[in-house]
Amino acid sequence: MNFTRWSARLPGTQRRATARTEHTLSPEGSVPAARVEHLTDQAPPVPAVEDLRVREVLDRVPSLAALVHGPDHRIAYVNDAYTAAFGVRPPGAPARQALPELDELGLLPLLDQVLRSGKPRTVKSRKAPDGRSYTFTCTPVTEGEGGGRGVLVFATDVTDHAEAAERLRASERRQRETAVTLQRSLLPQKLEEPDDLRVAATYHPGGTETAVGGDWYDVITLGGGRTALVIGDVMGRGVRAAAVMGQLRTAVRAYARLDLPPHEVLQLLDGLATEIDANQIATCVYAVHDPNEGRLVYASAGHLPILVRDQNGTVLRADEPTGPPLGTGGWIHASGSVPLGPGSTAVLYTDGLVERRNEDLDEGITALERALAGATGTPQVICDRLVRSAGVTADHDDDVAVLVLQHPARTGPESELFRNASLELIGGVEAAPRARAFASGVLTSWRFPADLHDLGVLAASELVANSLQHGTPPMRLRLRRTDRRLIIEVTDGDDHLPRRRRAEPGDESGRGIAIVATIASHWGCRRTPGGGKAVWCEFVLPCGMA
Repeated sequence: MNFTRWSARLPGTQRRATARTEHTLSPEGSVPAARVEHLTDQAPPVPAVEDLRVREVLDRVPSLAALVHGPDHRIAYVNDAYTAAFGVRPPGAPARQALPELDELGLLPLLDQVLRSGKPRTVKSRKAPDGRSYTFTCTPVTEGEGGGRGVLVFATDVTDHAEAAERLRASERRQRETAVTLQRSLLPQKLEEPDDLRVAATYHPGGTETAVGGDWYDVITLGGGRTALVIGDVMGRGVRAAAVMGQLRTAVRAYARLDLPPHEVLQLLDGLATEIDANQIATCVYAVHDPNEGRLVYASAGHLPILVRDQNGTVLRADEPTGPPLGTGGWIHASGSVPLGPGSTAVLYTDGLVERRNEDLDEGITALERALAGATGTPQVICDRLVRSAGVTADHDDDVAVLVLQHPARTGPESELFRNASLELIGGVEAAPRARAFASGVLTSWRFPADLHDLGVLAASELVANSLQHGTPPMRLRLRRTDRRLIIEVTDGDDHLPRRRRAEPGDESGRGIAIVATIASHWGCRRTPGGGKAVWCEFVLPCGMA
């Protein structure tokens, strides 16, 4: 075959370079004729592209080259580099038989496409049977004017680049696995189980091509029947974001033990986030549930709104109040509340669940509201359903954390295990015996054993006496039982919090709190919204009472 009759359709840059070689020096140019003759004597003329023998060029290039023609892609030519890589290929044989390496790489359909369209195509970094990686460029060629049509296959060895890219991907995978391991180890391995709430949570890291973020959640039992719930998202990705998340989560647990209002907890977290990393910010919502109040009191630092579905299926979005993210400083946070009575379900989540590219964030939240309105079952079932409805898959491009809590409506025998009783403490010293009689009657009606009955009456008496001596009206005694514990709480209008201390032999007071702390399983105190305080203690019920 006369190879020189075939010509490749060169890209635009090469065509322009070829055209420039055709121009000759004009006698009217800026170079004198004598100078032109001198240059001509010293340097031989450079041949034009048309004068070069294409086969000699292709035989010498280190890249692989093969020329095929016709609809069967019969072999017209292979260069020495191609022969060295894949062996001798017989001329005139169809590519499907004579070029099995191209068939294995899936290039035969590409040759058909190039032949039909007359446009070049490139396939990057394919691993060939010889173990090397090549980038293949297929360019249409023609034989003279109106002649036959073929395809020039040009393969460049990119094995070093492919191996370097694979090493980089492996390194990124290891870094991501480290970050995911750190992230999961910092999240609660098992959620605490409050008496009055049922909770479930899930965490989905971003897809394999995305570094893990700093999403976190937690459930903290505060004592006295109250429960704190928190969810947050550290901006940024990788090990650094996960480390900051771990520090914030640990701080939240420590601040929660102080039993502070939600906005004060966020205020402390805001200062801590600035100290950890002034360039790192995080969103967070911290909420507290009190079964006696039937409300969820919360504060938000730039986080997405809590969604609450009541027992009728109506979904409420808790939008206000909210402040800027943690770490920005200079903002006074405020607390708000949303109803969470028996039969209600609340959902706390991060932006990965509702945020999508080219979509408004509010549309994602609205879609989540619709999904929550129709979701029923246990918290874990609802959690999984919300994740599925949002289209979260293994290759999702952002981390997702979801926390679902239910305040179940107790009916039947279970309602006997969750009881409340309260007494307004009115009057002077006569309020103490009245409180003891009330506590005794209630614990007897709840069929408590004698030893637990006596301990409960003693604790109620000491807490009431402490409130009468050091507190101010209004005062209230509240008793609450769950399936696991007895809770006794006294509230009054004074915001001075008692503390346990060692009473000297001659002291006439200071022993009440010490007695309560000795006989009860736990005790604590907190300031109440609007002023005043609550002092509580709890006793773990013996097995068999539930």
